[in-house]
Amino acid sequence: MNQAKVPQEKEGWFTLSGDVNSDMVHRMFEAVANMTEDGIDTAHVLLQSNGGYVSDGLCLYNFMANSPIKFVMYNAGAVASIAVVVYLAGSRRYASETARFMIHKSHATASPGSRPDALNIIVEGLRADDARTEAILRKEIELTPEQWSVHQYGDLHMTARDAKLARMIHEVKDFAPPKGAILRNI
Repeated sequence: MNQAKVPQEKEGWFTLSGDVNSDMVHRMFEAVANMTEDGIDTAHVLLQSNGGYVSDGLCLYNFMANSPIKFVMYNAGAVASIAVVVYLAGSRRYASETARFMIHKSHATASPGSRPDALNIIVEGLRADDARTEAILRKEIELTPEQWSVHQYGDLHMTARDAKLARMIHEVKDFAPPKGAILRNI
């Protein structure tokens, strides 16, 4: 009897660290181009980042969430600020027991002596960034009213257990590439 072979899904293992900025965007664009050339279906990505620029984080979220590659995201240390939005691009998400997450509203520093019209532009930009990031947070996770209240005015810190309750992660699980897997840094 001739049995048809079921194509096996090809997985890759990656690390991604540093500030969320145009350099990280470029590195991810390049990495996904290489993944598609290599025929990778699923990319397991360990993310370590304290955040960075909102627009770059939103670009990464949209790019990764709509990529032909399925991303499985891991947090083994810290994923904070806009890096949380990048992390949420994963179709599956895991965190080590000792990992932490932090989300907060956007912030900026005005130049000393800024005029009211310049300050108004900064405020409007921050409000727009907050609306964009909050839409993604509300789509992807379920915070309690108390957590949303903390997020409204300060930094919301979450352990891996907190993140599981908020559906930010699927389970507490370490990034553990199988023996023999090639590990690449993005």
